[in-house]
Amino acid sequence: MTIVSDLGLMRRRHVAVIGAGMGGLAAALALAARGCRVTVLELAAMPGGKLRQAMAGGAAVDAGPTVFTLPWVLEELFAEAGTSLADHVTLVPAEVLARHAWGPREQLDLFADIERSAAAIGAFAGAAEARGYRDFCARAGRVWHSLERDFIRAQRPTTLGLAARAGPGRIVGLLGGAPFASLWQALGSHFADPRLRQLFGRYATYCGSSPFAAPATLMLVAHVERSGVWYVAGGMVRLAAALRSVAEGLGVRFRFGAEVARVVVERGRAAGVVLASDERIGADAVLCNADCAAVAAGLFGAGAARAVPLQPAAGRSLSAVTWAMHAPTAGFPLLRHNVFFGTDYAGEFASLFGARRLPAAPTVYVCAQDRGDAPLDTAAPERLLVLVNAPASGDGPISPEEIAACETATFAQLRHCGLVLERPPMATVRTTPAEFHQAFPATGGALYGQAVHGWQATFRRPAARTGLPGFYLAGGSTHPGAGVPMAAMSGRLAASCLLADLAST
Repeated sequence: MTIVSDLGLMRRRHVAVIGAGMGGLAAALALAARGCRVTVLELAAMPGGKLRQAMAGGAAVDAGPTVFTLPWVLEELFAEAGTSLADHVTLVPAEVLARHAWGPREQLDLFADIERSAAAIGAFAGAAEARGYRDFCARAGRVWHSLERDFIRAQRPTTLGLAARAGPGRIVGLLGGAPFASLWQALGSHFADPRLRQLFGRYATYCGSSPFAAPATLMLVAHVERSGVWYVAGGMVRLAAALRSVAEGLGVRFRFGAEVARVVVERGRAAGVVLASDERIGADAVLCNADCAAVAAGLFGAGAARAVPLQPAAGRSLSAVTWAMHAPTAGFPLLRHNVFFGTDYAGEFASLFGARRLPAAPTVYVCAQDRGDAPLDTAAPERLLVLVNAPASGDGPISPEEIAACETATFAQLRHCGLVLERPPMATVRTTPAEFHQAFPATGGALYGQAVHGWQATFRRPAARTGLPGFYLAGGSTHPGAGVPMAAMSGRLAASCLLADLAST
């Protein structure tokens, strides 16, 4: 990434950042570390964006992302600001990545240690599947190492550019990921057991996509998880709070409750923003950490909209129905991360992306946030996030009856696997695609931008630079993709090209 060393020049430059999600926070910190004056304008009352908490029965429950990986992304960012991630956030490494269940007697734990996972898979499905798992992990590692430098850290990757930069060695690794095959097809060459294909196919949902349509390169998620999953002391929102604190120490000004009505365009470039209150804030550049769909739909003015490609509703990623709860549990031995698989995986994704309906037999994720790598022996209420995937139809016809049927099916699946949950109404907060759409307008509730379907999909995500000089994008709907570390990386990339452009003007 480009580093600008003329701090005197940058101190005369002012950047307005729209949105205090992970991309906006990372960009603000990176810009301030290079000397820019930065104002962050956030409509909500606190930073974090999708990194949020819900109050359920007096308990603060992480109700957005619950998994933290690739801490080096934030470690590099904090180092640029003259501090360290460890000085602001306490991370605890997880030994168990997740507990998976298909019924009351079918359970499988995956571990950060590959040999422990292989042994567990061998006991669960046989020695051949354990060998398939080792081969799969090796292949996932090759894909990751082929893409980290020349795709994830690159400003505007293209297929030809990636091939030119990667060289023969990395191209061999990339092709080993079978980029023209779907993830589901690639998994079939490693696992005969359909339950294991379900388990590893679920990685496509980490970017809101279907394993039956997402490219095989998404197997790199397996390598990312095996490289480490961490619990964040105090909840995931601590990451946003830490970024804000360090940014403020560098002079970044945060204005919460500030609604941006439009980006000002003068002499063919972004020149600031106008708030809904009619206040104008001038700037040398504007960086927007909103979903690209909102920008393209004109929510920040016509000038900004023309600079961003349309984001078709048909290409939206997944939304979700979630229940943030503070409730007692019984039966199933929950760990921190738990997945309860439905009985018809192909039918589940046909409903989500084909019929655009909630599935009749959903896969259910449960994050038990007071637990770690071992079950708890307690009858006391605990903090839980229960989540099922949903179509991004929050601006359309998801009826209350369909939501109610989904809720019934969700908790029936948990009971089938042995987990009994009390759901006290005063300690349960449900969020549907309609509420996500309200929080993130123009998205239908999509939580990951556009779905990554087909081998070219990752190259179609908007990059930091737009068609409007002085106007930049960051966030999970832009390159390099969704998730906490990738959104933060997008902010770093956006800051880097913004600084380079300012230095050349």
